[in-house]
Amino acid sequence: MEGVRLDKWLWAARFYKTRSLAAGEIEKGRVQVNDQVAKASREVRVGDSVSLRQGHGIQRTVVVRGLSHVRGPAPVAQQLYEETPESLQSREQAAKNRRFLADPSQSIEHGRPTKRDRRELADWNRWSVSVDDTGDA
Repeated sequence: MEGVRLDKWLWAARFYKTRSLAAGEIEKGRVQVNDQVAKASREVRVGDSVSLRQGHGIQRTVVVRGLSHVRGPAPVAQQLYEETPESLQSREQAAKNRRFLADPSQSIEHGRPTKRDRRELADWNRWSVSVDDTGDA
């Protein structure tokens, strides 16, 4: 086997769920082969370096170790590539940052009032008296 289309290899190696998703990511320029922006039809060969983004901006760099035209079980797919140590380290650091950094939703102080808040507001508005409501004219 000389080479396999890049989109087919990414699908077979289980980086993307479908070939069309793989082709879409390649088309957006999120996949490089040997540090060059690639097309979906580019042939991948053993020893090529593939850089890609997955999920929420997770950057991975892998070296092609095997070729396949078909999508097989995950253990077989993992034998098609080897992730570089730098890529592993950066993914571990990103996971650690996600785990320890504050969740953005925790910084929201005001939002839509809860049912309890609405009841308290309605109760307060019902029993409060303003200067205009005293009837002095």
